[in-house]
Amino acid sequence: MRSIMPAPILPLIDAATHWPERGALIGLDLGTKTVGVAVSDPDRRLATGVETIQRKAFRQDAARLLAIAGERKAVGLVLGLPINMDGSEGPRAQSTRAFARNLAGLTSLPIGLWDERLSTAAVERELIGMDVSRARRAEVIDEHAAIFILQGALDRLANLRSSPGTG
Repeated sequence: MRSIMPAPILPLIDAATHWPERGALIGLDLGTKTVGVAVSDPDRRLATGVETIQRKAFRQDAARLLAIAGERKAVGLVLGLPINMDGSEGPRAQSTRAFARNLAGLTSLPIGLWDERLSTAAVERELIGMDVSRARRAEVIDEHAAIFILQGALDRLANLRSSPGTG
C-alpha cells in the first residue's frame, strides 16, 4: 500500500503556488446535506457547474469528488470557507477545515481555501432575479454557490497574475 503525501491545505493565494500554470480546478461548496461541485477550464477563466452530491458518508463523498477531479484532470481543489461577517470562524468553517484535512489524506491535489462569505446569499438573489422557483433553487443552489466560489477564486488569481509584485 503506497501512502500519498497529504495534500497541502492553504489559503487560496498560497495554494496557487502549488498548482501548475495550467489545469482545471475543482470548486466545492460544502453544505451539511450536499456538496456543490464546479470545475474551471484548463486556463482557469470560467467556472461551470458539474453536479450536486447528496452527502452520505465521508468516504463515499470523497470518492465521488476525487472521481470528478480525475475525470476533469484537475490539478487542485478550491473549498469555500464560510467565514463569519466579522472575520471569525464558526462551526461551519471548522467543519470545512476538518473536511479539507480528511480529503487531504486521500489526495495529493493541493487544496485552496477561499473566503465564501456571501456566495450562497448572492446566488440566491441571482436565482430569484431569474425567476427560478423555490423548489428548483433548492436543487441548484449548492452547485451555483460552487460556481460562484470558484469564479471568485479564478478572478482573484487572474488579478494576481496581471499585477505582478502585489498580493
